[in-house]
Amino acid sequence: MGYFIDQMNNKIHLDYYPSRIISLVPSQTELLYTLGLSNRVVGITKFCIHPKKWFRTKNRIGGTKNVDIQKVKNLKPDLIIGNKEENNIKDIQSLDGIAPIWMSDIYTLDDAYSMIKSIGQITGMETLSKQLVIDIKNEFQNLKDISLYKDLKGKTVQYFMWHNPDMVAGKSTFINCILEECGFINLTKENRYPEVSLNVNPDFVFLSSEPFPFGNNHLSYFKDAFPNSKIVFVDGEMFSWYGSRLKIAPSYFQLLFEKMIS
Repeated sequence: MGYFIDQMNNKIHLDYYPSRIISLVPSQTELLYTLGLSNRVVGITKFCIHPKKWFRTKNRIGGTKNVDIQKVKNLKPDLIIGNKEENNIKDIQSLDGIAPIWMSDIYTLDDAYSMIKSIGQITGMETLSKQLVIDIKNEFQNLKDISLYKDLKGKTVQYFMWHNPDMVAGKSTFINCILEECGFINLTKENRYPEVSLNVNPDFVFLSSEPFPFGNNHLSYFKDAFPNSKIVFVDGEMFSWYGSRLKIAPSYFQLLFEKMIS
């Protein structure tokens, strides 16, 4: 083994492949499952809902932003995997010293590919992780080859992920990257997740399933605000999870395209 550099340029040292892993991020938890690490993951968050059997059986160590430090300590991990955006810096600082902490920092698909391969490397699943990246790249290329992608390319979108206040995904987010991979133009010019006034005219308004659970009860509000836009409910996991779920995301986007033009 040896030294590894995470995506925040932190150096960690591992003498052996970790056998007691705690994941603080839902999409990276699912990645660990895909890499066949069922027997080596000892703790996940209450938001790590995939796979369902892990959600039912694995130790839960709190939320992504309110980790139960004592529970983590009691599980005696030899590796903790987190993310700069999804985890609380104070929690990460409190976990320092319990076990090596590998942090991701993801804005683009290339960042996601690097994370997947790095986690494969530090867990001894390098071959599987490299193949997963190849498969994901192929799926996104196949998406760009279909006629519906070409028909919708260049359409404008505003992606809502919170209500009251109304907040959207802006630039410098992974969601923005995925919107662009789907051929859309994100009308939000601000960075990160700004609160917005409803004074633009996108072709489509996306209402995400997470973190705010948009439903039919919100339709009239957005139809009034965007009378010339088509309102579309979208699966937030497909736009924001940057682990192995990326392999099935393009198939979902193809179905979404069909819904958008119907």
